[in-house]
Amino acid sequence: MSEADAESVTQIREMVRAFARTEIGPHVRAWDEESRCPVDVLHRLGELGILGVIFPEEYGGAGLDYRHYVAVIEELGAVEGGVALTVAAHNSLCTNHIFKFGDDAQRRRWLPRLTSGEMLGAWGLTEPGAGSDAGGTRTVAERDGGGWVLRGSKNFITNASVGGVVVAMARTSPGTDHRGISAFVVPLDNPGVSVGKHEDKVGMRLSDTASLIFDDCRVGPDALLGEVGDGFRQAMVVLDGGRISIAALSVGIARGAFEAALDYARQREQFGRPIASFQATRFKLADMATELDAARLLTERAAVAKDAGETTTLMSSQAKLYASEVAVRVAEQGVQIHGGYGYIKEYPAEKFWRDSKLCTIGEGTSEIQRLVIARELLGS
Repeated sequence: MSEADAESVTQIREMVRAFARTEIGPHVRAWDEESRCPVDVLHRLGELGILGVIFPEEYGGAGLDYRHYVAVIEELGAVEGGVALTVAAHNSLCTNHIFKFGDDAQRRRWLPRLTSGEMLGAWGLTEPGAGSDAGGTRTVAERDGGGWVLRGSKNFITNASVGGVVVAMARTSPGTDHRGISAFVVPLDNPGVSVGKHEDKVGMRLSDTASLIFDDCRVGPDALLGEVGDGFRQAMVVLDGGRISIAALSVGIARGAFEAALDYARQREQFGRPIASFQATRFKLADMATELDAARLLTERAAVAKDAGETTTLMSSQAKLYASEVAVRVAEQGVQIHGGYGYIKEYPAEKFWRDSKLCTIGEGTSEIQRLVIARELLGS
């Protein structure tokens, strides 16, 4: 990275850090209790270019790259994981899917509204019976004249009830083969789309998560992204970038948990001295800091490769696997360092702990990441 590029990343990191600490940080506990998605804050992030950070200026984006993007997600995650997750799903899943596989008309119709923050984007792959087995998609799309009719449901969809558009995967040919799945961009105000159950989550409670139901949802021919039957392949390509963002989110959560534990260890006294002076605490902090730095390096390596146009399937999964599991370990040690106060909502340690676990589940579980990594290593 050149000196100018490094300075640019530092500048956007500092801008997002300041925004997160002043506009989000003071409200985290109240919004977490309410399970409230702060849409007004997300719109302001759109005005700052954060909702279009990796997209060209011709589509209203900031024209930056993945090195900037992972810095943005880390800084948001270090303050509030749910907001970071919302931004990540909007950028690297929905908007990126349209950018990568939409035609020029689709890009010009949707991207400026998404990159500006006028609307949030959702992405629909997971179903009640199709989680890790995404090829088991049962939502169907049938031809209807020149257009399509979608029937089925999606669950665990980020931004489902606050978004303006969803990219949804649906089966366009019978059977269970993944080659029979296509991708469609569907406005969420379409009368055939309704929001189902809102999930009452343990963590990431500021991120809107609900199911979507497609009941004779009619869309035009311009809703199809790319070719018929290409949706599953598209989704896997999109997830390569999405997993980098979840790795960055994991790094952010781990950093927030580590910084909270470090501050507490310096201030909390037992036996007449700060607990940071005890070897048991020092070893915990040393391990936390080392694993955090390793996770960040894996994430930045994947981001650099992505910017260079390389295929990042292996690096994305390695970063996502390691960083997400580090987030859980670091957050748990943060609770332990806080002792009893780590289990009380007055302190931030318990929230980082709650938020961290989703990182090992969303956009491919740790088990799926290990399968992907092994497949890439063995060429099978």
